[in-house]
Amino acid sequence: MKKIIAKEIYPVYQLEIEKSNFNKSMWDIVNHYLKKIEEDPVAELIWVFDHYTHTKKLNWPIVDGVVDAKMVVFCFGSKISSIVSLALKPRSFGIVETEDKFIIEFMEAPSEIAVKKMTNWTKELLG
Repeated sequence: MKKIIAKEIYPVYQLEIEKSNFNKSMWDIVNHYLKKIEEDPVAELIWVFDHYTHTKKLNWPIVDGVVDAKMVVFCFGSKISSIVSLALKPRSFGIVETEDKFIIEFMEAPSEIAVKKMTNWTKELLG
């Protein structure tokens, strides 16, 4: 897993998994995160958004090679420590499927505990 800076300001964690070494589907990955969110005492699922279908329906551009894209949107809702904290929520896992790999990304959270959980949940996909 690596950390990148998207659009020059957004810290994003990214994991690429080659399909040739991975026997899971898009829905297996989504369900993995749904289970982790359900098991977590402070995480709450908001929605699974099918970004690929939405974008296709609008006939807007999709990066070449992408065959599916979903977002698992959730919140670590243990407290409201400041008004601005609401602007930093919710969290999401972006899951992109290409012809030969899965790319999983999430933006760094202000909470180190949340980052650690999201990192661990993602690394667990590797077995």
